[in-house]
Amino acid sequence: MAGGPVITLLTDFGTADSYVAEMKGVLLTRAPGATLVDVSHAIPPGDVLTAQHVLSRTWHRFPPQTVHVAVVDPGVGTARRALALQVRGHAFVGPDNGLFTPLLDGATVVALGEPTGAAPTFHGRDVFAPAAAALATGTALATLGASVSDAVRRLPPAPARHGDALLGTVLAVDHFGTLVTNIPVTAVPSGATVHVHGHDAGPMRRTFADVASGTLVALAGSGGALEIAVRDGSAARRLEAGVGAEVRVRTPPRP
Repeated sequence: MAGGPVITLLTDFGTADSYVAEMKGVLLTRAPGATLVDVSHAIPPGDVLTAQHVLSRTWHRFPPQTVHVAVVDPGVGTARRALALQVRGHAFVGPDNGLFTPLLDGATVVALGEPTGAAPTFHGRDVFAPAAAALATGTALATLGASVSDAVRRLPPAPARHGDALLGTVLAVDHFGTLVTNIPVTAVPSGATVHVHGHDAGPMRRTFADVASGTLVALAGSGGALEIAVRDGSAARRLEAGVGAEVRVRTPPRP
């Protein structure tokens, strides 16, 4: 790749400790000249589905041949496999715990070996970073491990119809306290009202400024899903709601 390879990092490590820096040190030592991009290190600890959501929103925004390292790994050191995969011109490295579910169809997947001396509690540094650097510098995927055809799949809950309502759930909460749901905007009919955690968010609006400051608002999010926010505030705090909160879209009555 002209200008050096691009490697992204997505973890639940936070930035207060040395962990992210240690991974970056390994990557830059083994792939000199690489551009390292921090997607996020603020995934809630062990929250595989939030990591899956963030990865799904971001990976395809990067140029072909980008290598994505995603480490949200509550099973580190157990019998869970370490994976590397290639799909749609991109490569991915991380644990086999369902994080890569949306990418598995059509992907070529291998199980990574554990290098001698790897710390059982820090595969991000000792397993995933070396594999990512190898892929970024041209090593063929097939040489990194044995082929895998049964990678773990973990799908987020799907919305379901219940009478005149479509029932969904909050999948993620962003930095602004916006509640991101599992309901596609395309499934919300014109004139429908949105209810979350027992509160009425009204009909779908186009943007935050369509309501007064401090008002709850339902929006078509930039990722294509229904979102609930508070203008100039936090819906998560206002509603005391988070991941798993029920969202109900009520279809307007027929005339």
